Amino acid sequence: MQRAKEEGEIVIGHGSTNVRVAEEILGECPKRNHFISGLIINGTLCVTQAEEKPPMIVIRRGKLVPPELTMEEVLQNFNADSVFIKGANAIDPAGNVGVFVAHSSGGTIGYGYGILSARGCKLIVPIGLEKLIPSVPEASKLCGQDTLYYSQGIPIGMVPMMNARVITELESMRILFDLEAHQVGGGGVDGSKGSVVVAAEGSKEDLDRAIPLMEAIKGEPPLRPRKSLCLDCLPTTPSMLAKAKEQFAGRKIRFCRFRGKKEEELPHYLQPKADKV
Repeated sequence: MQRAKEEGEIVIGHGSTNVRVAEEILGECPKRNHFISGLIINGTLCVTQAEEKPPMIVIRRGKLVPPELTMEEVLQNFNADSVFIKGANAIDPAGNVGVFVAHSSGGTIGYGYGILSARGCKLIVPIGLEKLIPSVPEASKLCGQDTLYYSQGIPIGMVPMMNARVITELESMRILFDLEAHQVGGGGVDGSKGSVVVAAEGSKEDLDRAIPLMEAIKGEPPLRPRKSLCLDCLPTTPSMLAKAKEQFAGRKIRFCRFRGKKEEELPHYLQPKADKV
């Protein structure tokens, strides 16, 4: 990462976890509450408002630069020393990760994964252990936009990534503090939903270095993303030049069951977020 930041290229894709990554690398994340593409909100699979989403973050030789219009152009000069950072929706005990895709063409990872794999580029996936599932390969077989009889929100597929460098809380503690960490629990209420409980082992010196940082990141302000308006919602991708409606022209697509509804027509569990839109 350090070498790529100084001498090469880094691309940071959209995602709530990547907001934090961008803040650590750049000091801030442009439009942090909107630097998200797909999201699970109010218990529903959803996407963000397309016109509010900022472009991906591209860093070349330490400088933040505007990304090209398509993924193919963004990754044109990517090589084995380049770094692509992408969040995920699932991780299994074997370290495999999977990404939900709402766009029928695979979205960001659908267009980028082939190039990254073919050239041996560094694919780094920061992911929290609250997303731990038994098997990513099996889960990916169960997903598919055209195969789902019912979906609570937008239908999704899953792209499994078996060759990513996966960074969880456990890996982070090893990298930062040389601690051997293990997940021993999970879950919570109120602001601790999605929490994991970790036990770490190491020298007193290493533990004493870790504790202040663990305490310092408590109380990080939550993201406040807005879901897409359901009336004319369409998933978008930075990999195609065509406008959202043009991307789906001529193909029968199964969209979200709430598409076409006014915000006041949504079920009660979507109303709290709709009231803020």
